[in-house]
Amino acid sequence: MDNQKLINFLNQMLSNYFVLYVKLHRYHWFVQGRNFFILHEKFEEMYTRFAADLDQIAERILMINGKPLATMRKYLKESTLEEANADDKEMEIIAQLLQDFEQIVSEINKLGIPLADEAKDDPTADMLTNLKGSLEKDIWMLKAYSAYE
Repeated sequence: MDNQKLINFLNQMLSNYFVLYVKLHRYHWFVQGRNFFILHEKFEEMYTRFAADLDQIAERILMINGKPLATMRKYLKESTLEEANADDKEMEIIAQLLQDFEQIVSEINKLGIPLADEAKDDPTADMLTNLKGSLEKDIWMLKAYSAYE
């Protein structure tokens, strides 16, 4: 079974998650505004979850005989997301996270799950579905949060 396309996709996901992990740290440290305390705590909760997700993705790559990327240079090269570029204002941060999370969900739907299905790799499809579900909850919560601005 040739699963190199799936491994490549998972390495792209790993790269995106690493970029988001760093981005969430930046937002945790630099967020300002009247909702500082809420967002500071929420971003810490998110980057802690992303750390566990990073490990899960990397280990899945190893389980399907791939080699996970493990350098910043490669993460930045393979990521489809940009590094943090918001001006640290809370609504810019929320908008950027929404865009990133929606992009990853789209990539999972259009590429990841079809590649896992093609490889008959149910555990990878399940992992991607679970990651997608977590991101969709984040999207819902961030949209609800931003509805009052």
